[in-house]
Amino acid sequence: MRALAIAATGMNAQQTNLEVIANNIANINTTGYKRARAEFTDLIYQSDRAAGVPNAANQQLVPEGIQIGLGVKMAAVRNLHTEGDLVATGNKYDLAIVGRGFFQVEAPDGSTVYTRDGAFNTNENGEIVTINGARVIPNITVPVDTTEVSINRSGQVFARIGTATDLTQLGQLQIANFVNEAGLKELGDNLFQETPASGAPVVGAPDDPAYGYIQQGYLEGSNVDPVKEITELISAQRAYEMNSKVITTADEMASTVSKNMK
Repeated sequence: MRALAIAATGMNAQQTNLEVIANNIANINTTGYKRARAEFTDLIYQSDRAAGVPNAANQQLVPEGIQIGLGVKMAAVRNLHTEGDLVATGNKYDLAIVGRGFFQVEAPDGSTVYTRDGAFNTNENGEIVTINGARVIPNITVPVDTTEVSINRSGQVFARIGTATDLTQLGQLQIANFVNEAGLKELGDNLFQETPASGAPVVGAPDDPAYGYIQQGYLEGSNVDPVKEITELISAQRAYEMNSKVITTADEMASTVSKNMK
């Protein structure tokens, strides 16, 4: 009975959907996290009669055919790159991007990866790094005798060195845009990697046209909406229960047929 296999695909799909929702809820307080959404497509259809073929009398064309769907499958898990709320921290090295763009970070193998998590600090050499010690690109070094650090919305980094009256510019932060942000590969640690689906990064200065601007002393929170996730969770649970009910019903029908044939 096809209904058993069809309902099984539905249960598998909702189980995966539940895992996606669970990961969203788990990262509700993760800086710069982008919620994911499960996307489904229907499976191939089994055609018992095609539309447009001659009828039994071979006089007229059949206006509608008979096609039975074979279930559902997971097509994609899409990351929704909407902005999260800004959270004030007061830390001079915490940066948030308001608008489009990703900070560039140097991976251990020397490649460039990308993040919306601007929880930065300085390492033992004064270089601006992530909380895991990865250097921010372009590399900017803060002198040891710096008494004040100021980063404007355009990403220019200034420092007051010692008792100097004027601020000294230490460097210029740059951010990257992608044609298809949803095509980026998630690496964990709030990092993304370029893929053929995302397209090549287009690097520019913050606050330029099509680029977001920098907000010092803030971090971007997760864009997970707790109410929406609970709603999605209930919907997934109900869909799972309905598919389970289909299996139970199909089994009872098959059992009835089997008993009547004896």
